Amino acid sequence: MSKHPVIVPRGEGERLQALGTDLRFLCLPRQTGDAWSLMEVMLPLDAGPPPHEHPWDECYYIIEGEVRFTMGESAGVYGAGDFLYAPAGTVHGFQGASAKPARVLVFDAPAAAEGFFRDVDREVRDLPRDLSKVPEIAARHRMRFLPI
Repeated sequence: MSKHPVIVPRGEGERLQALGTDLRFLCLPRQTGDAWSLMEVMLPLDAGPPPHEHPWDECYYIIEGEVRFTMGESAGVYGAGDFLYAPAGTVHGFQGASAKPARVLVFDAPAAAEGFFRDVDREVRDLPRDLSKVPEIAARHRMRFLPI
């Protein structure tokens, strides 16, 4: 674990873009000894990752807006105040489901998602043309996207 407290003032934190979403890192893996990380994700309508799986746990807390989730055999639309947990290996995907972008806190443990998002931000800039790069990027980070 980090030996130093982490304070991120409102509106600050490193920002990236991935698959039509805006990400803001609140606590990076290096700040927690790779134990966990936390990011705020803004999901415009219909933007977000398709069904995928990876070997780390993820939790989601919806702050505002609505999000369409598929998780294992379950699917639904969830809103502000709802919490979802995807254990490692669970097939899941989510997209914004409200006219105003949804704001979601995403927690992963152990921290493993940062590298994927950094690579997508750097390599997938022209949507939808660059989407064909995502499966290879995902494989580099122990993720697998399912065919839609």
